[in-house]
Amino acid sequence: MNDKKHALLLCGLLALPLGAHAQETPSHLDSVIQQGVLTVCTTGDYKPYTYKNENGEYEGIDIAMARSLADSLGVKVKWEQTTWKTLMPDLLAGKCDIGMGGISVTLERQKKAFFSSTLDVDGKVPLVRCEDQSRYQTIEQINQPSVRLIEPAGGTNEAFVHAFLPKAQLMLHDNVTLFQALLDKKADVMITDASEALYQQKLKPGLCAVNPSQYFQYGEKAYLLPRDDVTWKQYVDQWLHLSKVTGNYQKVVGEWLAIP
Repeated sequence: MNDKKHALLLCGLLALPLGAHAQETPSHLDSVIQQGVLTVCTTGDYKPYTYKNENGEYEGIDIAMARSLADSLGVKVKWEQTTWKTLMPDLLAGKCDIGMGGISVTLERQKKAFFSSTLDVDGKVPLVRCEDQSRYQTIEQINQPSVRLIEPAGGTNEAFVHAFLPKAQLMLHDNVTLFQALLDKKADVMITDASEALYQQKLKPGLCAVNPSQYFQYGEKAYLLPRDDVTWKQYVDQWLHLSKVTGNYQKVVGEWLAIP
């Protein structure tokens, strides 16, 4: 009889930490609904996905999608401005419930966080002055000491340059005015995602995306989520799935990519 009591007591003690842990770490789905606020980490410097305009307001494809996600939850959006260098630390520190704004899927990020289901396929291509397109067609042409590369700090563009273009000159710059620097001949090439290159090609006459369908590196875009919160990921994935099958996502993307 004593052995049975001891076994029951041991089972009860083993169960306590699990129950306590479950209560201490509610899903972001529950906490967002309870607090009435969806906090979104975004850089505000990456058209057409996220951009903080001169009035201090956010706009872009993923800004519109963030509002749609908040609407589905019946809550308001709170923007947490971050940078490409601090995006992961901010998410890990609990400053936001989700990261949105043209975020590329990488294994390094996957080690520390979850990703939503894939938004779109994208890849790295050169953005250059149109007059120089023939000079920067290949990795070999760009990976030269005389070539001046310009990139924002801390993101996958900088990582690509370090990995594949170590011989070129690298200048780190903010991701808003660097396109004018290319036009002003203060730099020669920017390596970026084809979606951004094509969008800036429309916005900035004189800039051209080089072979935008022939990626130097394959990539995907998704939303960044706290790791191990399966309930929250399942909700975001289902919301995104419905956004796509109903055409809402395609409508938002089309509105932004149609801007001249």
